[in-house]
Amino acid sequence: MEQEDGLAELDERIAGCRACPRLVDWREEVARTKRAAFADWTYWGRPVPGFGPPDASLLVVGLAPAAHGGNRTGRMFTGDRSGDVLYAALHEVGLASQATSVSSDDGLALHGVRITSPVHCAPPANKPTPEERDTCRPWLVSELRLLRPTLRAVVVLGAFGWQAALPAFAGAGWTVPRPRPAFAHGARVTLHGPDRPLDLFGCFHVSQRNTFTGRLTPEMLRSVLRTAAKAADLPTRPYEG
Repeated sequence: MEQEDGLAELDERIAGCRACPRLVDWREEVARTKRAAFADWTYWGRPVPGFGPPDASLLVVGLAPAAHGGNRTGRMFTGDRSGDVLYAALHEVGLASQATSVSSDDGLALHGVRITSPVHCAPPANKPTPEERDTCRPWLVSELRLLRPTLRAVVVLGAFGWQAALPAFAGAGWTVPRPRPAFAHGARVTLHGPDRPLDLFGCFHVSQRNTFTGRLTPEMLRSVLRTAAKAADLPTRPYEG
C-alpha cells in the first residue's frame, strides 16, 4: 500500500510539473492547435506520468511522450503508432490485457509491467535537450526508488533512453559499471543494488523510423520482452510461430 500510495502521489506531482519553459510552451501549444484528425479531443497537454501496476517487476523505459499520442491521451505510448507496436507486442507476449491502446479509459491493463520515460513532456521534433533530460531525471529516480522492492528487470527503448536512464539507476541505488555500458539492441547488463540485482536490457526504440524500415521487427521486440519477462519472473504466453 505504501508503494502504491507513493507512486500515485508521484504521478500527480509529475503531471503538475512546469520546470522546462520550452516543453511547457510546446505541449500546451499542441494541445490548443491539435491535429485535424483529433479536433474533437480535449488534449491532456501536461506531463505524462508512468503507467502500470505499482508492484511491477518489469519496467519499460521510453524516450518522451508523442505530441499527439501521450500528450493527447495522458497515458504513455497511447494513441500513436509507436504505442500500437509496443502494446501489440506486450499483448502477444502476455504482458498486456489487450493489443491496442487508444485512450486512458479503454480498459487496458498491464501484467507486472510499468511503462515510463526519462522525459515526461512531449518535446518539439521528439528531441528533448540535455538540460531538459537532466531536469526531468529526479522524477525517474523517485519512480525507481518506489519500484525497487519489486523491480527485477528493465527494458530501455533506444540510445537516448539508455543514456538518460543509467544515471537515474545510479541515483536510485544501483551500481552502474564504469565505463558505462554502451547501448545496443539485445544488450544485457546486470546492475547490483541494495535489494537484488537488476537486469537491464537494450532494445531499439519503437519509433516509426525503426519499425517502418525493419530495423526493429515485431519478432525482435517480442524476443527482448520475453527475455526480460523471464528475468523479471513473469509468466508469458507460449510462442506461436
